[in-house]
Amino acid sequence: MMFFVPLLFFIMILSSADAQSRSSKKKTRKKTKKEATTRESAQVPVENGSMPFPINQSPELPDSVVAYAKTLMGTPYVYASVDPKVGFDCSGFITHVFNHFNLIVPRSSVDFTNYGLEIPKEETRPGDLILFTGTDSTIRVVGHMGIIVENNKGEIQFIHSSSGHANGIVITTLNGYYAGRFVKTIRVFKM
Repeated sequence: MMFFVPLLFFIMILSSADAQSRSSKKKTRKKTKKEATTRESAQVPVENGSMPFPINQSPELPDSVVAYAKTLMGTPYVYASVDPKVGFDCSGFITHVFNHFNLIVPRSSVDFTNYGLEIPKEETRPGDLILFTGTDSTIRVVGHMGIIVENNKGEIQFIHSSSGHANGIVITTLNGYYAGRFVKTIRVFKM
């Protein structure tokens, strides 16, 4: 394992240099100062390069994310939307909340499948993400997600945009219905 990390780092440097030399030959739009600063301050890759962690993250950031998410309670469910004035689908809600803090995350729930650090659901904390199948739990592909708001001795509550009976942003306990659709929990913050 000790040999693997330096080797992986060396490969990443080589591929980055190759990508930079190819991209320098292409004519691209110059980023505005705000775009460059936001991206650079929002994330830094972890060892495997699969996910960003916020740079200089304050310990309060996950709680701030949860607190902001709660301010959106009652916003209606609207498929494929990230607009709080219109409504959200589940991943649009996650995208909006994280982007509010200049944190870049995938837009689609299925894109979270290999994102973040998988953790046992018993060890979740506020701000972690919980992933579920779509409404057909026999198809074990991520199709729904939420943000953990509380884990009280294994009783997990999460906030999400529900297309079901609740139809909008609600806090739900991980019950039998969602337990049957549970895929995994992931951490996207340094803890």
